[in-house]
Amino acid sequence: MRIRAATIGDLPLLQDIERAAGRCFRDIGMPEIADDEPLPLGELARHQEAGLAWVAVDGSDAPVAYLIAVPADGNLHVEQVSVHPDSARRGIGLSLLDHLADHALAGGVPALTLTTFAEVPWNAPYYARCGFRTLSESALGPDLRAIRRQETAHGLDRWPRVCMRRAV
Repeated sequence: MRIRAATIGDLPLLQDIERAAGRCFRDIGMPEIADDEPLPLGELARHQEAGLAWVAVDGSDAPVAYLIAVPADGNLHVEQVSVHPDSARRGIGLSLLDHLADHALAGGVPALTLTTFAEVPWNAPYYARCGFRTLSESALGPDLRAIRRQETAHGLDRWPRVCMRRAV
């Protein structure tokens, strides 16, 4: 699986990947997450233009997974990482996270952060296996606190959530 920078032409496909990846939440009693709309094209374009959007592509150069990030508290925050279910369980998500870690290291950024569902097997437990550690509330910087407030306003706190960090 090759990872490359996302192009503007990839962006509608990222939305399709997000919709497909979200369906599995329905199976665990989280239909609101399954039905949540992906990020709008304009927002995806901002990540792409900032050089903080990558895709994992198949042999035909078609995206099967993506990762977008934003700067937060001096780190790079994983805004979204999604793998199409047809390509899941092949290490693609970890490859994207490792790619972001390499990007962060090259830029002198000390860590990656993310927020995720604490009890969903392919969320916090998965990220822990990828080297992320849960942060206490007192360890959150102002940017992570703002991200958590946005998530709460969006209704994500209906299920337990955590912030996690992985040093690069």
